[in-house]
Amino acid sequence: MAGRKRWSTEEILDAAAELLRTSDADSFSVRKLAAALGTDSSSLYRHFRSKTELLRAVADRILLAAMDGYRPEGDWKQRITSLALHVREAFGRQPQLAAVWGRHASSGTGSRLVMEEMLQALRASGLSDEEIPARYHRIAVLVAALIASEAGLGTVTPGEYEQGMELFRVAVLGADPERFPALAHFARDIRPLGVDRRAAFEEILAAQLAHIEAAVSPGRPTGPGAPANDGEPERSAHHR
Repeated sequence: MAGRKRWSTEEILDAAAELLRTSDADSFSVRKLAAALGTDSSSLYRHFRSKTELLRAVADRILLAAMDGYRPEGDWKQRITSLALHVREAFGRQPQLAAVWGRHASSGTGSRLVMEEMLQALRASGLSDEEIPARYHRIAVLVAALIASEAGLGTVTPGEYEQGMELFRVAVLGADPERFPALAHFARDIRPLGVDRRAAFEEILAAQLAHIEAAVSPGRPTGPGAPANDGEPERSAHHR
């Protein structure tokens, strides 16, 4: 009698990603994945020590896919914007996995590649080395939050979307002008969250990058080839 097939790590991740496309991180389990593969959970735990470790590995593959098509071009702001859009697009193709990434993060090669490029771009901005970690964290939180919230819309069915649009119209256009005067005033111009998501994503990110640019001391070089501080205790304008 032939023994059960031994699944490779990549095959396990392929199956996990497929299972997550039709479910979510809460309902996903190693037992369900093992059943889909026709094996038992213990065989999967030889590859991953826990469900969380497995989910992190699945999310990391999305980041790897995003970096596969990314090429650093332009100044530091263009690099960060392009990087963020590549990550957004990659998770947009598999929106269920965006929630996994937002909750469990990742710690693999894909994550390191994204972090490295963002940190390199921030060094090129002219910020001091002391300022970069905090600025990096703010951008990372912003991008992850925007992608995760946007992905939620990508998982709704056409019927759910139409129902949501109808509820939106009722809530906005039917607002009592005495109780909600501002909403009634802007009702015909307010758009649902699903409209122009990319434009909103870019504008919000651009505002954060402009805030960083304003913190850079006047006259300090910026761009892909800008040197680091070389150990000098230079501080940004808002710290002077």
